[in-house]
Amino acid sequence: MALCFAVFACAGVAQAEQACRADLAQLRGPWGETAFEVEVAETPAERAKGLMFREDMAQRAGMLFIFERPGRVSFWMKNTLIPLDMLFIDETGTVTRVHSNAVPGDLTAIDGGPGVKVVIEINGGLAKRYGIGPGTQVRNPTFGDDAVWPC
Repeated sequence: MALCFAVFACAGVAQAEQACRADLAQLRGPWGETAFEVEVAETPAERAKGLMFREDMAQRAGMLFIFERPGRVSFWMKNTLIPLDMLFIDETGTVTRVHSNAVPGDLTAIDGGPGVKVVIEINGGLAKRYGIGPGTQVRNPTFGDDAVWPC
């Protein structure tokens, strides 16, 4: 019986580790939980291109932008063809600001505020639909051991 319990406990740990992967952003808050399959943009070239020239994006998809160190970041919608919600996230994995429904092609700078380590872009309107806002916790290997929701 103890061996059986140990096997199930190990299987649970393996599933939890498998669920926390670079191409998955899990979000939770008082509204519940959701997840997005994300493309990771961590080099300057990948971040500069972002989601430009995409005509559509799957509902459960997005892009995760990783910056070398927390700071103030700005985004714009040049050559972006679909409306996006931008989730600005600090180094603990906490959403600090949400910009909803960024307008395709708009060159106005969208300021994420100070202390931004990661930005997740998802389809416009989804943050409101799910209740994602400041205080939402994000789980992804990008956030270290001090994350509010560690892997």
